[in-house]
Amino acid sequence: MKIKKYIAPTMPEAMKQIRRELGSDAVILNSKQIQQGGFLGLFKKKKIEVVAALDPHPLPTKSEKISESSLTDGMKGKQKTNSQDDILKEIKQLKKLMEVQSNQSSNNYPVEVNLAYQQLLDQEVNQTIAKQIIQEILDAPIFNEESVSTNDILHKIKAQIAERLRDCSYEGINYKNKVIQFVGPTGVGKTTTIAKIASNCILNDKKNVAFITTDTYRIAAVEQLKTYARILNVPLEVVYTTSDYMKAIEKFQRYDLILVDTAGRNFREEKYVKDLLEGLDSNINIVTYLVLSLTSKPQDISEIYDQFHHVAIKEVIFTKIDETRQYGSILNTCLEKQVGIAYLTNGQDVPNDIVKATPEQIANLIVGDIVDE
Repeated sequence: MKIKKYIAPTMPEAMKQIRRELGSDAVILNSKQIQQGGFLGLFKKKKIEVVAALDPHPLPTKSEKISESSLTDGMKGKQKTNSQDDILKEIKQLKKLMEVQSNQSSNNYPVEVNLAYQQLLDQEVNQTIAKQIIQEILDAPIFNEESVSTNDILHKIKAQIAERLRDCSYEGINYKNKVIQFVGPTGVGKTTTIAKIASNCILNDKKNVAFITTDTYRIAAVEQLKTYARILNVPLEVVYTTSDYMKAIEKFQRYDLILVDTAGRNFREEKYVKDLLEGLDSNINIVTYLVLSLTSKPQDISEIYDQFHHVAIKEVIFTKIDETRQYGSILNTCLEKQVGIAYLTNGQDVPNDIVKATPEQIANLIVGDIVDE
């Protein structure tokens, strides 16, 4: 393999040199910013140092491929499987490299920075937010040093994400408000989330809790909440009208907390949101939490939030974080919608699989564990 180092003012110029000397099959092994020139160590100019390589061994010829096909049937089946696995693995590696090099060409980022940038995009972080984070990293003093590793960059990105998230609220249940309403589309786990919150309020904070459900569209939903009510020994009222709703709230005034489960409906139905608004009495201080599943597409999550913009959302609860490996929507929602994140749920176990959200926790989900070199 032929390996050569190139130094140029910018990455595109370095790529031109590499293609001119090594051809289009060259692979970028490493790149970093360096400082060169200057008088007595002063007035140094930043440049890009790129290490590229070219494998001189040609690909197998057509005749060689044909001769390989003359192997015995027994070996052929095994080799075909191994060959397919190898090809798929190589395609994935090439795709990843092409994505990095494509981003590098358009953004002029060093390779180490591009890898970190690609990780943010893989986590479904909004591209604009990802670029803002990367630009702040590039502007940081760390890039005046001789060599910066991807590890250094990831540490910096994690800190940057946590810092941005600190502008959002992370209150959760604080007992300043008696009536808490949970809204959201069907299938996100509202009822189970309510049970988890109620369990912690009862067991840890020794509070008196009552349930109200307006979800009369699904028999199973009412039965599920009834089961939790029996287990936790809390009263439950099933309401069908706004009048029933107000009477239930009045009935439970002596309780510390009233948790309201609403019907999970198609979030695109405007009538659903209008029904929610009709149930909110201006004389009663009702706080609303929006429950969203992290397994939903980022665009759907954004549209769901916008659909509820007439309802005063205090904070968002993200569920099913154990069923995905992409956590960027938490960051997107917080920064784009300027809304707080109350809780994250990571399983079906009541009351354990729920935690209060923190900036550091969300940043760690997005960036992942970093092993110091």
